[in-house]
Amino acid sequence: MKLTVFGSGYVGLVTGACLAQVGNDVICVDIDQNKIDRLNSGDVPIYEPGLDDMIAANMKNGRLRFTTDIKEGVDHGLFQFVAVGTPPDEDGSADLQYVLAVAKSIGENMDEYRVVINKSTVPVGTGDKVRSTLKAALDKRDANIEFDIVSNPEFLKEGAALDDFMKPDRIIVGTDNPRTTELLRALYAPFNRQTERLVVMDIRSAELTKYAANSLLATKISFMNELSNLAERLGADIEKVRIGIGSDPRIGYHFIYPGCGYGGSCFPKDVMALARTADENGYEAELLNAVESVNNRQKHRLFEKISHHFSGKLKGKTFALWGLAFKPNTDDMRAAPSRTLMEALWAAGAKVQAFDPVASEECERIYGNQEGLKLCDSQDGTLEGADALVIITEWNAFRSPDFDNIKQSLSSAVIFDGRNLYEPSLMESLGIEYYAIGRGKNNHH
Repeated sequence: MKLTVFGSGYVGLVTGACLAQVGNDVICVDIDQNKIDRLNSGDVPIYEPGLDDMIAANMKNGRLRFTTDIKEGVDHGLFQFVAVGTPPDEDGSADLQYVLAVAKSIGENMDEYRVVINKSTVPVGTGDKVRSTLKAALDKRDANIEFDIVSNPEFLKEGAALDDFMKPDRIIVGTDNPRTTELLRALYAPFNRQTERLVVMDIRSAELTKYAANSLLATKISFMNELSNLAERLGADIEKVRIGIGSDPRIGYHFIYPGCGYGGSCFPKDVMALARTADENGYEAELLNAVESVNNRQKHRLFEKISHHFSGKLKGKTFALWGLAFKPNTDDMRAAPSRTLMEALWAAGAKVQAFDPVASEECERIYGNQEGLKLCDSQDGTLEGADALVIITEWNAFRSPDFDNIKQSLSSAVIFDGRNLYEPSLMESLGIEYYAIGRGKNNHH
């Protein structure tokens, strides 16, 4: 099948590559000439395990190509995927200007029937806006051409996106007529072999499903972070509690890890956008608002612990930081807890020596030549001349470090662990002062 993907960011590249991988003929369109030039020269602008190989293989066999030519894109695909960004507006609601610009472009350029598939995470009701924007562009040309709108949200975990696309838990398809449903069923047949993965519903329900999924996962994290703060005051160990409740299949172990707050391009943005949608419809979403505020508070917990340990005297201190990405296996630093901490440390007059296996370049892009930031080539390199070690991302390489070396390198043997990677009893026996999240009284101040 021929298909076009608008937007060569995270979702667009994974969608385009995976659909080409199963034999489709794909064109990816992006208005950023620099990005398209990079992709055409074989340089993939995001870090996602396996993606660069998949893109290279499909470009080589002619099933995947990249262009800035919108008309070429609209002419090419029966299916027109919209995978452009929906960044938060000033008030936290999702900004639809890019999505609607694509709808307008399709309406200005289409000559025959098209299926417009929304992959971007968009507020409920966007399907209607896309339809009317596209229709208006057609009317302006006096063109009477049929088209259909589909909501087909993505459920990709950064760091495991290819697997998630190739072996999905579910494929959500929101349509308003049976014809479109059958076209989508044919398109997704290669991913739907063993068991029926297609879940068909109306467009608005599909749009809400995406927000519901992300908001519920974020709620689980905020709930555990809330309890971790209580556990510190009660002298209980949240890690033991986590295992105690996770063993209940109704609860499960997923997304109940306490830590220094969630980040990334999805949870913060989507929880906020859904809460704003509720506001716009005259309903106060108390739980969603709380999930967001608990998370914002949690992102400051590490700094509070550090500040308390050093009695507020942080000026001139140097901190080793392990992890910059918002989670392992990605270089994404959007809304990352590392940023909240570094900015607070700099504001207090402290310096940071940071290491991340893949996100250093992204950190440099965000902070440039920020005074008080040194990016190191290795995790041990961060320790030289540092007053304490702070762990922010649970990369596997950080799980069993050389503790003797940590002790010898730091001016005082103290670790602030935002991801609860180590056993407090082991730290105690090694003579390392250890602050984790929600692990008993020693963590409370």
